[in-house]
Amino acid sequence: MVIKPMIRNSICLNAHPAGLRIYVQDGIDYIKKQKKFTGPKNVLIVGGSAGYGLATRIAAAFGAGAKTLSIAFEKPASDRRAATAGWYASEYFKTQAEAQGLFTENIYGDAFSREIKDEAIAAVKKHFGGKVDLLVYSLASGVRTDPRTGVVYRSVLKPIGAAYSAKSVNPLTGQLEEGSISPATEEEIEATIKVMGGEDWELWVDALLEAGVLSQGAVSLAYSYIGPDMTRAVYRDGTIGRAKEHIENSAKVLDKKLKSSLGGAAYISVNKALVTRASAVIPVVPLYLGILFKTMEKKGLQEDCIEQMYRLMTDRLYAGGSVPTDAEGR
Repeated sequence: MVIKPMIRNSICLNAHPAGLRIYVQDGIDYIKKQKKFTGPKNVLIVGGSAGYGLATRIAAAFGAGAKTLSIAFEKPASDRRAATAGWYASEYFKTQAEAQGLFTENIYGDAFSREIKDEAIAAVKKHFGGKVDLLVYSLASGVRTDPRTGVVYRSVLKPIGAAYSAKSVNPLTGQLEEGSISPATEEEIEATIKVMGGEDWELWVDALLEAGVLSQGAVSLAYSYIGPDMTRAVYRDGTIGRAKEHIENSAKVLDKKLKSSLGGAAYISVNKALVTRASAVIPVVPLYLGILFKTMEKKGLQEDCIEQMYRLMTDRLYAGGSVPTDAEGR
């Protein structure tokens, strides 16, 4: 099969296995060059096939020798099309981890469903000695079916209250263009919170607690982003911002629950801006990211996902003593 880029709205819809192997191997090589650390031993990552979730998995496995289980909605290749990017990344990670004697398992399916949660719990009981000490929630999806009601929700990336217009850059042509987004309806705001908020994270923690597969002192972690003033109207003050507020409030609820039941904790990690399917279509964000990355490179501050997740574990979660947070517990 000859794989040619399929690009729509500045997003590449397909992936090349050779490129994904290089990407994953670069992350593994980076961690292997770093100091080993004492960290989690049994890690369940909801959304472990790309971005920060995949980087967390690589750091935990190759930095701390952890067993890892990833839940991701990925698909293998067919006669007509290549596999999804996350499938290639997950499968290559698995071969490299197993070559180092590290246990790893991939479950492909709808992480929002109760069936996949049950499958994950069964895998934990079978392969992890029945206990998870780190649960990472790094799910990125535009659609969610509520497992209790069957209602399908679709998220939107829109401002709230007024339309938003700004200059952006077309990554294919390099030309500046004007972009505009109409304001969200109340129904769209609620749907975005349902998809991208913390409700499903809470359901995962509750399911694992009910099954008795979280260890004493277990930690759960979700990822968030704040961003600069120039993107605030469409990001932090928009629909996705409402969802981020919801997941950050969920962290406080889960922190109390895990502390009281297991002496554990729940945190939000605020990470650097990242090129994602969502950020690529928000006006001004591609332009902002291009400027941000160049500026950080000049200052010697630029990091990819893998560098940040290694620091998160070694300088924050598993540095010894209390975990440093801001006033909001992030």
